[in-house]
Amino acid sequence: MNDIQVKRISPEEEQTTINPNSRFDRNRRYAGAVFGPICALLVWITPINGLTPEAHKLLAVMTLVALWWITEPIPIPVTSLLGPTLCVVCGVVKMKEAFAAFANPMIFLFMGGFMIAKAMMVHGLDKRIAYGIISMKWVGDSPRKIFLAIGLACMLCSGWISNTATAAMMFPIALGLLEAIREMMAANGKEIDLKTYKYATGLMLMTAYACSIGGVLTPIGTPPNIIMLGFLSEMSDIHISFFQWMVWGFVAMVCYFIIAYIVLSKMFPADVEHIEGAQAFIGQKKKELGQWTQAQKNTLTAFIVAVVLWVTPGFLSIFFGTESDILKGYNKLFPEAVVAMVGALLLFFLPVNLKKGWMTLRWKDAVAGVEWGTLLLFGGGLAMGGMMYSTGLSAWIGNQIISIMGGRPSELILVAVFCVMALLLSELTSHTAATNMIGPLAIGAAVSAGFSPIPVAVGVALSASLGFMLPVSTPPNAIVYASGYIPITKMIKTGVYIDVIGIAAVTIPVVLYLVNMIV
Repeated sequence: MNDIQVKRISPEEEQTTINPNSRFDRNRRYAGAVFGPICALLVWITPINGLTPEAHKLLAVMTLVALWWITEPIPIPVTSLLGPTLCVVCGVVKMKEAFAAFANPMIFLFMGGFMIAKAMMVHGLDKRIAYGIISMKWVGDSPRKIFLAIGLACMLCSGWISNTATAAMMFPIALGLLEAIREMMAANGKEIDLKTYKYATGLMLMTAYACSIGGVLTPIGTPPNIIMLGFLSEMSDIHISFFQWMVWGFVAMVCYFIIAYIVLSKMFPADVEHIEGAQAFIGQKKKELGQWTQAQKNTLTAFIVAVVLWVTPGFLSIFFGTESDILKGYNKLFPEAVVAMVGALLLFFLPVNLKKGWMTLRWKDAVAGVEWGTLLLFGGGLAMGGMMYSTGLSAWIGNQIISIMGGRPSELILVAVFCVMALLLSELTSHTAATNMIGPLAIGAAVSAGFSPIPVAVGVALSASLGFMLPVSTPPNAIVYASGYIPITKMIKTGVYIDVIGIAAVTIPVVLYLVNMIV
């Protein structure tokens, strides 16, 4: 275990899948740099009936932005700034309209979530929660139960903090448990190579997959969720509450996890009944955390305050009705973005040491915890989506898609097509960029077909989180792949199984039945 070098992925690196040492990625980058502008120019000079001059120009800009999001000749967040800038230069919209989306409340919802997550990481609250789960008595030293507990810990943590951070935190824990297995077998006279050991592959994949699965739980769990909520607000003036999303996200998360657990446990079973030393390893790690610190207590307080304020509207709607004055008054005072900032700002007011003037979160840590690339990508995507709506481009594209589908397709077909598109694109590029590209098209097509845009928007967000086939699909995949315990063929095979089953058995049913039932 000591000779394994793990590449840590920073928030900035999370927004790109480019590996400068890969020939494929170099060629992809060079091809995008050359053909992106050429394709955009061809769209610009080609007459297109049914488009206003502004929409035609925007289509050319969108062509360049979409191709550069996929091929990444420049960092994805930079491309997200380039799009609105070119729209102003080309006369599509005025500057105020082009950049208004960067002040969208959803950005501050994400920013507050980042700060709370950073405080949890700085003070070790995330590790305390994770070790608390895997040290429960029911887990013991059973490989199957440890497999399940690692997955649960990854899933529950990643619902609130970055998938990348969760994977980076849980990865060494999983490695330590595998080392305990190796040492136990060596003591019994059986030497194993962890690089070819099935259970090691399964545990690494569970660590990565559970981090991505957990992200669907809350709007702040992963960027695709908040992006689609932003598009619904910008393009259709539809607001989805934190509580509503958690209802859908919880059902989808549990179902995805069950599928992943069954597939992985069947494909990569343990060949021992007990892991001697596992409890001692986990117990020692938990003991090293020491007693609860004041900073951890303060962070937990701020986190609980935010969660309670986020879910309160759901309970108010249940008890008083969705049109009650109490609910409307509460939502006016405590919209989700304000709640996120309340939780984050509490961290600067709850003291750790009053004499020294130490508060729970330092500004330096808070700034480092905000994934600025994600926020820029989110803002740029919202800006482009908003302009597509205001210029009529989204309606035109939606009509073209519906026409290709043969008129007015069933909602099942429409949802299935865009879910698969989001999934396939997220396997090859950043799932955040994939959502920015597919989201406006999906909403435009749904509106053109006469359907509510909510189901297809939720479907795109959920599908974009199912990137399980390749190391480049998600940062958690890349982190565990660095262990050397996962043959690429095994990742592709298990990823295909979970992707296909997840889309067919979870995403589409949840979207068509649960979402439609609630909205």
